[in-house]
Amino acid sequence: MSCVDVVVERAHILGECPLWDHREGRLLWIDCLGQSVHGLDLDSGEESRLDLETRIGSIGLRRAGGLIAATKQGFAALDPVSGALQLLMPVEAAMPGNRLNDGKCDRAGRYWCGSMNETFAGPTGSLYRLGADLRLERLFGGVVVSNGIAFSPDDARMYFADSRREVVYAFDFDLAAGTISNRRVFIDFAGAGIGRADGATVDAEGNYWCALVFGGAVGCFAPDGRLLEKIALPVTHPTMCAFGGPDLDILFVTSATCLADGPETEPLAGALFAISGTGARGLPEPQFAG
Repeated sequence: MSCVDVVVERAHILGECPLWDHREGRLLWIDCLGQSVHGLDLDSGEESRLDLETRIGSIGLRRAGGLIAATKQGFAALDPVSGALQLLMPVEAAMPGNRLNDGKCDRAGRYWCGSMNETFAGPTGSLYRLGADLRLERLFGGVVVSNGIAFSPDDARMYFADSRREVVYAFDFDLAAGTISNRRVFIDFAGAGIGRADGATVDAEGNYWCALVFGGAVGCFAPDGRLLEKIALPVTHPTMCAFGGPDLDILFVTSATCLADGPETEPLAGALFAISGTGARGLPEPQFAG
């Protein structure tokens, strides 16, 4: 039976992107609107915090050390000790209403990341792929809020969600070429009454775990899109989930206060949660090769 625990009871404005750093044995996550990167040693309980001068949408491990970060200005190398940011590739500089959001590394070392309209005003977002050689390619546009990026264990499929359109898409994925094709609807949340797709991950069996923002839960979906399990959380707006811990068997979930009614009705909004006992295990997090 699954068990939900509060790991960090802090009111993150927009907690996002839990990331297990196997190199240090630490859990990392961000507060996008709070412009900060957080870390936690599970054994000692020691926490760390880096305050940045820009909004940050996602982070990934970097093979050269440190992190790759998707920021308001573009893709940057982030030193998790000093907080120093080195801009590697500017993105959408002519679109001040946009910023980068959800991102994930594939197993060839590329970083895939989508942008979004910060006021949800329209489909001005796009999906990008940043190569190890720092070459940037725009794959497609027409996105309101990019989310839910994940790759199947066999690297045959990539997932991508547009939260405001209430849909998760699946693509055929060619790892060697770094290309996607055959876009189709994987999960249609419209009218389902379980929330919208936000950040997601895939377990070792190929199931898609997705934070159900506005739905107060995390959902586990089979490779054919069927809802296998829904785990309720004590907040309405979970934002992203990822497996971590030494055995990759703990599902960590971030949440947000910026969408909640207030601390009187949701005292745990913005907290970081850990779900154990799911019986699922995650996959080692790939690293950006650039």
